[in-house]
Amino acid sequence: MALCEVSGVHKSFGKRKILDGVNFQFKTGEILGIFGRNGCGKSTMLQILFGTQTTQSGSIQIDGKSFRLKHKWWQNSEIINSQKIAYLPQFSFLPQSSKVWDVIPRFIEGQKQDLIFRAPRMADIAKRRVNELSLGERRYLEVLLIGNLNHPFLFLDEPFSMVEPLFKDLIHEFLLSQKTKKGILITDHYYQDVWRLADNKMVLTNGKLTAVTQLEELKLAGYLRSID
Repeated sequence: MALCEVSGVHKSFGKRKILDGVNFQFKTGEILGIFGRNGCGKSTMLQILFGTQTTQSGSIQIDGKSFRLKHKWWQNSEIINSQKIAYLPQFSFLPQSSKVWDVIPRFIEGQKQDLIFRAPRMADIAKRRVNELSLGERRYLEVLLIGNLNHPFLFLDEPFSMVEPLFKDLIHEFLLSQKTKKGILITDHYYQDVWRLADNKMVLTNGKLTAVTQLEELKLAGYLRSID
């Protein structure tokens, strides 16, 4: 079991405070869902922890080993180099004009490529170019690529956004299969998909994370107007 501990993360853009001492922890074998309104800082938080965004202060430890978060834009990211966290950004990162079967070896080496080529629906997807895929097919492919890396923790930003129901189900099943050996953090505005998957849930409001256990608490936090 590996443990990821985040403490004291602060981030401001000018006078606007986005993150105000964010603290949380989760471990492999667990899915953590983080909820919050548009612009509240969820994506910024993931970028800071992965190492593509700077922070005013804060720290991250994985299995007791501390990694420096970026405080200046020119600093290298210790987390990226450590290969402890695999990050799915909100927007597509794949070369759009490439064939899928050419893209897969760029991310996954050796026999592990078979895990992707043999995944459900991939026989058809692999034959086409990335820009020929539906939103659901592309997001499913991206989740497979990131999820099959050897990193013990996955940070997923909007894995279900605009994804067709079939591929939502496939992503759901894949993440549950990865949960046995990885710690997974998910944030997505399709809150029901995250709520259904997550073992533990937190909501980000006014720059701080608070644990929640009931959907009603998301409404009280101002995240939901009503509960479907």
